[in-house]
Amino acid sequence: MSRYLNIATTPSVAAAQEHYGSAEQWARIGARGGADETVQGQRLGPAEAAFIRGRDGFYLASVSETGWPYVQYRGGPEGFLTIVDSSTLGFADFRGNRQYITTGNVQANDRVSLFLMDYAHRRRLKIYGHMQIIDANDDPALAKTLTMPDYPARVERLVLIAVEAFDWNCPQHITPRFTLAELERFRTQPL
Repeated sequence: MSRYLNIATTPSVAAAQEHYGSAEQWARIGARGGADETVQGQRLGPAEAAFIRGRDGFYLASVSETGWPYVQYRGGPEGFLTIVDSSTLGFADFRGNRQYITTGNVQANDRVSLFLMDYAHRRRLKIYGHMQIIDANDDPALAKTLTMPDYPARVERLVLIAVEAFDWNCPQHITPRFTLAELERFRTQPL
């Protein structure tokens, strides 16, 4: 079974799969496995790296000390989410509304989930990880690695995410949406 499915399939999830008739399907998919860590969803490969580099935003979920989930959107220029190595992502955390909900949540529970979307091509990548927050002034070398010099946002923190597992999700029900930049590329490409 892939590492992602192994983490996601808790006893209550397995019971729901059994109840709704998908347990055998997921057992077959899980049995495919494979020794390759990329196939198992443990190490990011070239396809994941290219997909991540092409994103200009993603959804980030954390859980509060009271058990409530919190999801927020993180955005920036294309490529601001950086592949540090095959099992680590990083980004410069820009100053925002100053609520610090994710920052506080991660101090108590470092588990996060990232949801990366490519609406135009109907693709999505889900990632489980452990998030570490570093004050930008505390690690100038890392700040230089993660900061995009031409982006006019104030960097407050640096974020590293140790990837625990990832999974590509099916395109069903993803409505194609396009950014202005994507529409402009389509408009200027010859037919």
